Formats: sequence, C-alpha cells, structure tokens
Amino acid sequence: MDTKIGALDACKPPSSDVGCPPNGAVCTIQNSVPSTAVFNSADATLGRHLARRLVQIGVTDVFTVPGDFNLTLLDHLIAEPGLNNIGCCNELNAGYAADGYARCRGVGACVVTFTVGGLSVLNAIAGAYSENLPLICIVGGPNSNDYGTNRILHHTIGLPDFSQELRCFQTVTCFQAVVNNLEDAHEMIDTAISTSLKESKPVYISISCNLPGIPHPTFSREPVPFSLSPRLSNSMGLEAAVEAAAEFLNKAVKPVMVGGPKLRAAHATDAFVELADACGYAVSVMPSAKGLVPEHHPHFLGTYWGAISTAFCAEIVESADAYIFAGPIFNDYSSVGYSLLLKKEKAIIVQPDRVTIGNGPAFGCILMKDFLRALSKRVKRNTTAYENYHRIYVPDGVPLKCQPKEPLRVNVMFQHIQKMLSSETAVIAETGDSWFNCQKLKLPRGCGYEFQMQYGSIGWSVGATLGYAQAVPEKRVIACIGDGSFQVTAQDISTMIRCGQRTIIFLINNGGYTIEVEIHDGPYNVIKNWNYTALVDAIHNGEGKCWTTKVFCEEELIQAIETANGPQKDSLCFIEVIVHKDDTSKELLEWGSRVCAANSRPPNPQ
Repeated sequence: MDTKIGALDACKPPSSDVGCPPNGAVCTIQNSVPSTAVFNSADATLGRHLARRLVQIGVTDVFTVPGDFNLTLLDHLIAEPGLNNIGCCNELNAGYAADGYARCRGVGACVVTFTVGGLSVLNAIAGAYSENLPLICIVGGPNSNDYGTNRILHHTIGLPDFSQELRCFQTVTCFQAVVNNLEDAHEMIDTAISTSLKESKPVYISISCNLPGIPHPTFSREPVPFSLSPRLSNSMGLEAAVEAAAEFLNKAVKPVMVGGPKLRAAHATDAFVELADACGYAVSVMPSAKGLVPEHHPHFLGTYWGAISTAFCAEIVESADAYIFAGPIFNDYSSVGYSLLLKKEKAIIVQPDRVTIGNGPAFGCILMKDFLRALSKRVKRNTTAYENYHRIYVPDGVPLKCQPKEPLRVNVMFQHIQKMLSSETAVIAETGDSWFNCQKLKLPRGCGYEFQMQYGSIGWSVGATLGYAQAVPEKRVIACIGDGSFQVTAQDISTMIRCGQRTIIFLINNGGYTIEVEIHDGPYNVIKNWNYTALVDAIHNGEGKCWTTKVFCEEELIQAIETANGPQKDSLCFIEVIVHKDDTSKELLEWGSRVCAANSRPPNPQ
C-alpha cells in the first residue's frame, strides 16, 4: 500500500496520473515510525502542531494573506523548518494557489484572516470542492474570550454572532472545526485534516487568535503520523458487480472505455489503465479528465466531448454497443448542452464507490479501483472498436502556412506550443477558448495538464499556476490565459516572480470574454485593453527574474519561444500574443451555440 500521498515523487506517477497522489494511497505519512520526541514548552503549541501536521502530510508551502487575527499563527507556521510561507496578493489567489498545489501534491493549504479573508477565499474553496481536491483552509479567528459575549468585532458584519463565516463554509467544505479552546484543539485539527484526505474535499479550520502560541500538554510530543483506515469494498457486492459487468461487456460487439474526472479522487487511474491493457477496448477521456489517463496508451483515441470531440472519437464512442464510464461528471458543459448521443442501457457507470449497469442493477460500497482491477481479470479481450477507429482515422490537418508578418492566428500559436511539451512541462488551461485549444494538445509521457471545468471560474489559472509551479519546481509550467481572465487575478504574477518560478505565460489578447461572446454576445463582453507587458514589467520592478514580450506574427512567436527556452530559461516569461477578436477554435463555436440553446430553453408549461 502506497503511503506517501503528498510527497514530491507522488507528483508525476509513471502512468501520467497527473495531479493525483499515487493510486491506492489511503494514508498520508512521511515517516512510518512514530516519533517519541518531546518538545520544550516553546514548541509544544497549537501553532507548531498544525505546522508539523501540514509538513507530515506533504504540504511544504502554505499560501497566506496576513491579517491581525492570524499573525501569531503565521509566526508559528513559519517557525517550522519544513514549511515555507508563500505570501499572496489576495485571498482568492491564495485559495487558487492551494488548489493548484493540491492537484500535484495531493493536498494544499491556505491561511487567511477572519471573515474579510474567509469570505474572499470562499470562491476558491468552492472550486476545490467541485473538483474533489483535499485542501486545508485555515482562518485566524476571534480571541477565545469573545465567543459567547455580546461584543461586536471588526472584520465582521457588525453583529455579535461570529458564525456567519462558518455558515458560509459549511456548504463548500466536508468538515468544519472552530478551535476556541486548547482542550480539544489537537483532536479537532487532526480530525479536520484526516477528513479532508479521506473525503478528497476541502475543510475549514478556524483558530482563535490568542491560542497558537500557548503551550499545552496535548502538543508536547511530535504528532504520530496519520495512518488512516483504508476504505474497503464489500467483497460480496464487488463479486456480484464484477460478474454482472463482465457478462454485460463480454456479450458486446464493440465496447469502449471512457475515463472521467473522478478517477483522481478515487485514486483509480492505474486500475483504469490496467483494465484498458487487459480488455483492448478503445480508450478515451472526458474533457475534465485530460491528463489523468496516459495519452501514449496504444488504444487512446482522444477526448470524448460529444459534438466537439477529438476527430473520430465521438463516432466510435457513440456507436459502441457498450461503454464503461469511470468517474464521469455529466453536466451541461461536459455534455455540450445536454447533446451527447449516449444511451443509459448501454452504459456501465463506475463512481468512486458505486457501480450501475445499464438501467440496473446497481451496487454500492464498491471502490472504483477494486472494481476496475477485478474486472480486468474477467473481461474478454475485444479490440473491435479500436480496429474500427484505425480504419476510419485520418491524420489531423495542419494550419495554413502564415505569410510573412501575417497577423498571428490562434491555431498557429498552439501548433508551436505543442512542440514545447515534454515530460518536463505541465500545461495550465484557463477557462475560455484555452479550454478547447489546450484540449487538442497531445500530451507526451509525463507532461502535466490541469484545468477547472466543473466550476469554470475565470481567473483561476493565475493562482493555480502559482501553486502548481511551487509544488513541482522541476517542471516548467506553460499557462494559457485569456486577457479577460487575467484581469481578474493578475496581481499574483508578483508572487511568482518573488518565488523565482520559471513559468511561461501566454497571455492571449483578443479584447474580451471570447467564451461568453460565443454563448451570448453583448457590449459587456468587451473589456478595457491593458498594456499587459508593461503591467508585468511594473510588477517585476527590477527584482527577480522576469522577461516580457509582445508578439503579433508567427516570426515573433518563434523568436519569443526560443528566447524563453534559451537565454530566459530560468526566468518567468510573459508572452503577450495579439490575436483577432473573432479568432476562436471551431470547437468553441459549436459548444457555445449548444450551451446557449441549453441556457435559453423556455420554462416548462405549468
């Protein structure tokens, strides 16, 4: 059993299981031998216990915004030798950074102040909840003496009730701990952290501002590393589900497999690949699962995304007489406005702890990874669907060759980004047309890939890039960000420079919210143009390593990429790409019209 959920070597498993802790991990342990170290009173504090717990689970960087309620706590966190404080420009970006960090390390953490900080970070925590990411959100709370009084505190809405922040977090976290006394602080902190790891969801920990530095006997010894009880499948249910699924699949003529985003939370990517190897089915992924399944697999078709799938992928998937979906999320975006041509009676839907076969039966208390591994030993090999794909496949075309100094086209830009990818890179795709253009990139073995599809919050990528790059400094992160999204969260370019990150950011300047334009256009989708390179130069201010350039044509793009990979390879490189406002992927045009139709459906008759 793998026991290093948060270690650096968990960041990029050999199977291209990007952003997941190793499959099968149920513990978060750095050292399996319990320590007997006894601390002096200065170290036997709540703050140091929390710091040691974070390091133990694999968090070596915590993303913070200081405020008067968390300052003492921050003192104790930064006193921990294995924990780095990454000060962010605002709480939203701190949360997004912890999200990006968790995608690589398996867990992330942020620290903010009471209410004004907590409600600012809330949007990022909601995104992490939607994406099934373990994230520890720590808030510096009011003095413990103020609870139960009728006092009104600053950083609140002016009421003596301090529970507003807690109530907001209850719907976007799986556990909430309000620590306002030392007697049960040890238990509450450990329960919160372990729950986050077990549920693969964010948790909320509020710590009264006067408690972090007070010694207490419960913190007098180094915390024993977590050894979380492994979740087990119901053996009888597992056998019944595998038998029913094998019978269902073995009588099919041309079955296929489709991976979904919950493969990550289920730690089931290796098991998915094991089944793919055994059965010989054609393999594809839903768009939000890109990067979770190795694209160098011999039977990999590409992305199944209905009408905007990888060429020939939808035809094979939707014409199959049986399909097994592992960890899918079918929402209006992933279904292209509810237009997938799938039939429930042909599908086996495998969720992290449940299996449904066709219109029934359904089996509960079954772990996805156990089911997939057991099924791989029972299915007959059937390569018919892949053979059909191979017969109809026509290689991708290439963009029209640019004339000298011709204005740069987006498809030409991504042709050059494709050439940059290797096992030493990772791609972060912002919400917008980058979703569709990056989806078409072919990921080499070991290349990371992340985007936020379920929540789809514009601006996510700036903070997420900061967190991801901090989590895996040996990779060069390539972020593709639209101008509208960048304007939401641009400030933390500053933090990237301060941390010495080597990210390459392609700022795609097309003058507005292009993804919104294709769903429903209006004057509100046009934004004020910025001088983006000048802005980043001002943020750089001569401190740290940063290089910026604007490109208008292919020749300038080629030169910029050569510079970023050559003389500026150790710098943060910001490449502003000027493109036409109507230059979009064909996939966005199709997707936008279908999502528009779904959004504009008239009310059902009453």
